[in-house]
Amino acid sequence: MTNNWLKAISAAVLVAGGVSGAVAATTAPAQPVGDPTAGEAKAGVICVACHGPMGNSINPVWPKLAGQHPEYIYKQIMDFKGGRRENVLMTAQSAALSEQDARDVAAYYAKQTQSGGVADPAAAVLGERIYRGGNPESGVPACNGCHGPAGLGVGVAKFPRVSGQQADYVKQTLGYFRAGTRANDPNGMMRGVAARMTEPEIAAVSQYIQGLGQ
Repeated sequence: MTNNWLKAISAAVLVAGGVSGAVAATTAPAQPVGDPTAGEAKAGVICVACHGPMGNSINPVWPKLAGQHPEYIYKQIMDFKGGRRENVLMTAQSAALSEQDARDVAAYYAKQTQSGGVADPAAAVLGERIYRGGNPESGVPACNGCHGPAGLGVGVAKFPRVSGQQADYVKQTLGYFRAGTRANDPNGMMRGVAARMTEPEIAAVSQYIQGLGQ
């Protein structure tokens, strides 16, 4: 697993850094296209209670969807629907969505403006160090290798935007990856990263990400 994980991380860094981005963009299959107008109507009925108006959730353990890559949102909905990712609320909600519904909702949220967030300055010091430089001693790679210096991610590679995301949600998600209870990450990349992170590193990175780009 270690060799495959390291290869996956290396490839991801190349894509995110633009070295092979052009190749990926031309060889990747066409992404689903959704109707944001139709997506707004569906989101207003199904998604707004948890993810908030225009995708800016109020509850810190529920993710902001505003400004997220549509490819990533679509994948997560379909993973919940197909049992590849588990959550009691999302599994039930996704069951009511067709593939076209998922495309439409993803297109709608991608066009919304994220509200951003503020980091705890003390925690953000360590968080920035890990996000930008990783931890060579424990083998934790820099987060910006896949998610970008500004945390905007790479849509075609389904690396999500993380900047401005809820710190509690990021911490919770990294914990799930670390424990292996979330396992819908390609090639186990995030599970491999999170398994090498300490609890203080996870908390610090989560805080830094919440304030990233603000």
